[in-house]
Amino acid sequence: MTKKTRLQNRLNSIIMLCLLSISAGLLAWLSHKYSVEYDWTETGRHTLSQTSRDLLARMPDKIEITSYARENALLRDAVRKFIAKYQRHKPDIVLRFVNPDAVPDEVRNLGISVDGEIIVRYQDRSEHVKSDKEQVFTNALQRLARNQERWVAFVEGHGERNALGDANHDMGEWVKQLFNQGYRVQPINLGETQAIPDNTSILVIASPRIDYLPGELDLILSYINRGGNLLWLHEPGPLYKLDALQELLSLRFYKGAIIDYAGQLIGINDPTISLVTKTLYSPHPITEGFEYTTLFPMTGAIEILASDKWNANPILGTGDHTWSETAKLEGEVEFNKDSDTLGPLTIGISLEREIDAEQGDELVTKQQRIVVMGDGDFLSNTYLANSGNNELGTRLINWLSSDDEFIAIPPKVAKDTQLNISSTALGVIGIGFLFILPAVLIVISITIGLRRKKQ
Repeated sequence: MTKKTRLQNRLNSIIMLCLLSISAGLLAWLSHKYSVEYDWTETGRHTLSQTSRDLLARMPDKIEITSYARENALLRDAVRKFIAKYQRHKPDIVLRFVNPDAVPDEVRNLGISVDGEIIVRYQDRSEHVKSDKEQVFTNALQRLARNQERWVAFVEGHGERNALGDANHDMGEWVKQLFNQGYRVQPINLGETQAIPDNTSILVIASPRIDYLPGELDLILSYINRGGNLLWLHEPGPLYKLDALQELLSLRFYKGAIIDYAGQLIGINDPTISLVTKTLYSPHPITEGFEYTTLFPMTGAIEILASDKWNANPILGTGDHTWSETAKLEGEVEFNKDSDTLGPLTIGISLEREIDAEQGDELVTKQQRIVVMGDGDFLSNTYLANSGNNELGTRLINWLSSDDEFIAIPPKVAKDTQLNISSTALGVIGIGFLFILPAVLIVISITIGLRRKKQ
């Protein structure tokens, strides 16, 4: 081989190396600018369901998503990957991140409680999402896609908690959260309006302290009989002339307040504050996946009576160490088996039924939902920020307002994720990789070396 030939070969090698490097760089640039993904899983678990894609097609305007996530690369990458599944089908979905530690006032006003919590905004409405499950996120989009406004009417005029007030016993902070989620809130005085507006999604009776007039009670009963949804926050004590409502809902309030000494373990010395932990939540859509502890100051117990009208279910209750105290709460309080009722006790229930209601000129069947709680303090300005109280209040309203069907997206389960091999087969594979394959490679390398020497 001449010197000129060697030089040409070397030059060709350098040119091929440069071309190969340029090609690799171009491929890297193209892969960064234009991504192509394929989901080869049997159940398509990395692909949006057809239901979600159809919903995105019915949402023409831009969707803005804000994730309040700290500077955690793993968390933010997980959020990006989840939202990217939606962005592939709707490019005008905009995602941005906000460090909650940098904007504490904004986080407090919005009621952000989970690192990575997402707020979805669409057409001046918003929803909070705290899960990376497709069904949860798509249902939030479904609620945003509705055109109708959701009005929550708070009854006033009988000493109820002020929906817009800033006092400790009022509910202004909770109502701010409802505003942030797209609800419209309106206090109504039944004595003045003489009617409950037809567009009311939920009627709230929040801890009255003065008797209702007969005409006002008739308006409430008529609203219930027409299929209206209700949130009734009752405090231990008198019914204030709402006995007929109690009878209509087939329930009974226990006399007295619940005593719970479990709070002393975490520094709560007031035995009238009931602690409800994960194990005390009943199986219910409201409490599904809910693991926070909630605090209920001065709460009363509720008994569900037999009824052929309502499908009634407990939502949450107290432990068997609690009891309903009927005596005056003075000095050392002790259980009296003759007059007190030992736990476990139910402090929140839901009622549902299918009812025929007029909608325009048509008679339609709708689902009516009612929640009755034995306490209203847990949503007051004083206690709202305690552990899971705010989240529970939001779940109650969301469940009450969703009188139409949720989008049902079956979970995508990965199949055949385990490889079952017998011990004999494992032994053969092990010997093959540890001894046979290396021996074959050694023999091949020796053979190639001998042939080169002969040449």
